[in-house]
Amino acid sequence: MLQLQTELEGKEIGFGDLRSRIDSLGYTIGGNWDYHKGSFDNVLWRDEGETIYLRLPFEVVEGELDNYDAQIKFQTPYVIKHVVNVGLDDDEHSLLTSTGFNQFQDPVDKDGHIANQNKWALAGEQAVEKIVRLVQ
Repeated sequence: MLQLQTELEGKEIGFGDLRSRIDSLGYTIGGNWDYHKGSFDNVLWRDEGETIYLRLPFEVVEGELDNYDAQIKFQTPYVIKHVVNVGLDDDEHSLLTSTGFNQFQDPVDKDGHIANQNKWALAGEQAVEKIVRLVQ
């Protein structure tokens, strides 16, 4: 994981308004959200089972996350690499699709080593800068 030092940390904005504006940039709400915290995730790079994400974590400071009017405050953004197995699973009980990808399998590595860290830190910082402009 590469933590990024950006101007986004500490900024507050309405959740629904920002979400509607960053959908077109490829951001999705992270799967580990609850009513009081969450993250916006964006794929920076993907090759087969390896994906490098930019994650923009936030906490809800007013309301609840399922409410358009919730107010959120950003925490430290970071870049993370996620590695999944894209091969066929030999387990006879697995839930494979016809493509051989099991959407329910555990990742091989939730926080994989990121080679060329300077490259991905710069890519993450540049992507965050676009969000900072939307928040101001």
